[in-house]
Amino acid sequence: MTVDAELTPKVADVGSRAAPRKGRRLRAFLRNPTFIAGVAILGFFVLLALFADMLFPGDPMDMVAQPLLWPGDDAQYPLGTDSLGRDVLAQLVHGTRASLLVGFFAAAIGLAIGMAVGAAAGFFGGWTDTLLMRLVELFQTTPTFLLVIVILVIVDPSLPTIAMAIGVSSWPTVARLVRAQFRSLREADFVMAARSLGYSRLRIIVQEILPNALPPVIVAASVMIANAILTEAGLSFLNMRDPNVLSWGGMIGDGRDQLRNAWFLTALPGAAIAMAVLSLNLVGDGLNEILNPRSDQS
Repeated sequence: MTVDAELTPKVADVGSRAAPRKGRRLRAFLRNPTFIAGVAILGFFVLLALFADMLFPGDPMDMVAQPLLWPGDDAQYPLGTDSLGRDVLAQLVHGTRASLLVGFFAAAIGLAIGMAVGAAAGFFGGWTDTLLMRLVELFQTTPTFLLVIVILVIVDPSLPTIAMAIGVSSWPTVARLVRAQFRSLREADFVMAARSLGYSRLRIIVQEILPNALPPVIVAASVMIANAILTEAGLSFLNMRDPNVLSWGGMIGDGRDQLRNAWFLTALPGAAIAMAVLSLNLVGDGLNEILNPRSDQS
């Protein structure tokens, strides 16, 4: 009874401090111009992807006008047409879907693998840590882009397999990051308390340590999405893409033969990729500032 009486005010005190901390975090999100700018740009691209069919109904791959109209030549096609007479603006809007989907799903796959490997290595240590880190080093010795190409040579390059290949090749960095977090947290007081209460290892990993290890992983996720979008664009430029799916990288690949007389065919999707990557980097920088533990210290 005495122990419970001593613990009760401590738990209440922790709860009373949690609410102000959450309030400070929320205000930090709203007051961080870098984060707000990144979210605004990224939100714009997400809205384009969601409402592409409403903005430009029909097949964006259909020929609709004279080939190689420059931007401004025809008000009906403000960004011009490509070498086959297809509307460039419609292709840009519809291509947002594939590029963002590849980025998000590839990052999700990489995060899932990396977090599982890093958590197991950091929590258990010993031979488990040694074995998994050798596996991480094996993947890191192979250049990421080359590994993606090898995978796509083996399997048929479609949108799901491209996302899978990029995700499978991008998890080692996350694994090292999560491992470092788990190694620093596995001996923390709250973990010792969970063990004394008889919690299973899986419950300690998932419910106790993982939530406290997430902030740097969330920041890394934004970088992974940006890298996945860039990788997909590079693959499409090399013609290793799904021919049935329109993407920004595919537009760059289609326009490379017209670089001298119609450079806008590659410049416009390239600018879209640059803006999307910029927005993700801004989000990552903002999250890094907001989720930094030092920001709670005042």
